[in-house]
Amino acid sequence: MQKLVLPALLAVVVSLCACQSSTKTETSTDSTATTMTDSTALLPAQLPDPKGFDSEIKGKKTALYILKNGAVQVAITNYGARIVGLIVPDKTGKPTDVVPGFSTLAIYEKVSEPFFGPIVGRVGNRIAKGKFIIDGKSYQTEINNNGNTLHSGPSGFHNQVWDAKQVDDKTLELTYVSKDGEGGFPGTLTTKVTYSLTADNAIRIDYTATTDKATPVNLTNHAFFNLNGEASGTIDNHVLMIDADRYSAVDKGLIPQGEPVSVEKTPFDFRQPTAIGLRVDEKNEQLGFGGGYDHNWVLNKKAGELGKAGEVVGDQSGIKMEVLTTEPAMQFYGGNFFKGADTGKYGKPIGFREALALETQHYPDSPNHPAYPSTILRPGQTYRQTTEYRFSN
Repeated sequence: MQKLVLPALLAVVVSLCACQSSTKTETSTDSTATTMTDSTALLPAQLPDPKGFDSEIKGKKTALYILKNGAVQVAITNYGARIVGLIVPDKTGKPTDVVPGFSTLAIYEKVSEPFFGPIVGRVGNRIAKGKFIIDGKSYQTEINNNGNTLHSGPSGFHNQVWDAKQVDDKTLELTYVSKDGEGGFPGTLTTKVTYSLTADNAIRIDYTATTDKATPVNLTNHAFFNLNGEASGTIDNHVLMIDADRYSAVDKGLIPQGEPVSVEKTPFDFRQPTAIGLRVDEKNEQLGFGGGYDHNWVLNKKAGELGKAGEVVGDQSGIKMEVLTTEPAMQFYGGNFFKGADTGKYGKPIGFREALALETQHYPDSPNHPAYPSTILRPGQTYRQTTEYRFSN
């Protein structure tokens, strides 16, 4: 892995931010919190035992699959096609698990936050009031977030058991067939997701989908990251860059309002590497709506081509994660709704702003905004998307 050296200016920024670390706690908007304890807490940088995922849900077998490529290892379960843990070396070569998660399937079924690590779909992010119209016909999807649909509701892909095939030590293929009407969405959608570890220390995610009726599709991965390692504390001192001149301003329900707006002279300007917590508690209506960052950035890269969306660096570990995608946008969520209700793999509660998500995507609520890049997939078309999370130090 290549050596990463942060500029002196960034070190100063991180230092300034450290004294502003927040201890505020907020209630999750996604579900009612339930305190979980895990008697099978792991040692640092240890992937879970696959036996803890050997079970059944709704008559379908579940399992945990381990992919390895040199110093990089990842654990993925076919329950929700989710990443459970991801081990990469830090700047000293120490193995570090950068994806918070849980050590058994039973815990995943009960946690208060359902979106640790899965593929979300068939429509990731929010749909206003769960309503949309295609070709003159109205549809109503499951409501689960402030009167809106978030990540397709309880019937979403995160709660489904996928068919899995481990191709080799570095590759896992997962397939899910979503029936016509599931969650309120039209058409039978067949989705295939391939996780692979690459020679340049990336986890690559390739998506394809086909349908027999016109339907919205906006797939993404919802892994949470803490580049200092799970259970290492706040991500406020991580240094983030997002290559985007615009972001989606939202209402109180976090639904985009009209065309994206400029990041210029706002706390949403991450075009230069900036500590996440430096401006997160500023008086700003948009930050207030999300309790911090929970917004969509419109990427400067060309949509459809694999290009860099941004990067984030762990202030303690020196681990850098670059995000590359073919998608036109990316949601940055700063863990504002965690409140320590769920205990992770290493026996510690996952608290306020202790993990972040960088979800590559089309814009939220796209079916209700004709001016946005379309998310409607029609028979005869194939949805394709690729995203990579690439690690170095």
